[in-house]
Amino acid sequence: MTPTHSPGRLAIPSLPTVLDAFNNAPADEARPLLLECLRSPRWAERVVAHRPYPTVDALLAAADEAAYDLTSSDLSEALAAETLPALPDGGYSAAHMALGAAHAAYEARFGHAFVICLDGLPADEALDHVLAGIRSRLTNDPEEERVVAAEELRRTARGRLARFLGGAGL
Repeated sequence: MTPTHSPGRLAIPSLPTVLDAFNNAPADEARPLLLECLRSPRWAERVVAHRPYPTVDALLAAADEAAYDLTSSDLSEALAAETLPALPDGGYSAAHMALGAAHAAYEARFGHAFVICLDGLPADEALDHVLAGIRSRLTNDPEEERVVAAEELRRTARGRLARFLGGAGL
């Protein structure tokens, strides 16, 4: 922390930002945080290795780029660790049963959890959005769905990382 000086004022240390803390954290502490955002060790290592980031936007851009560069096996590993997004309680049990059945059909067809980014969506629309997404994406061929799932995974990771950073600088 560097003290800030103004004539006739006390020296007040400037507090580190979340980005500063992330940039200065030991790699062994930063990696687990990143793995909570996207469960790909290669992605986490790449994001950690390119620190320090001058801005939150630069960090998010680097995270996006690293996600775009995932190999097929990296993507499979990250998708295998995903689960359905948390949905609000109090929804109709029939809708949750429909979601469970749709998700089971999706996993049987594609071999991994359904991934969809719900950032910016009102909580009361999440269940319908997930159900509609699963139903429409079940018609994709496996290669097309892999591309869509990779993009949803990248968007989800970006949202998780931005939430961790508290939206600082966004």
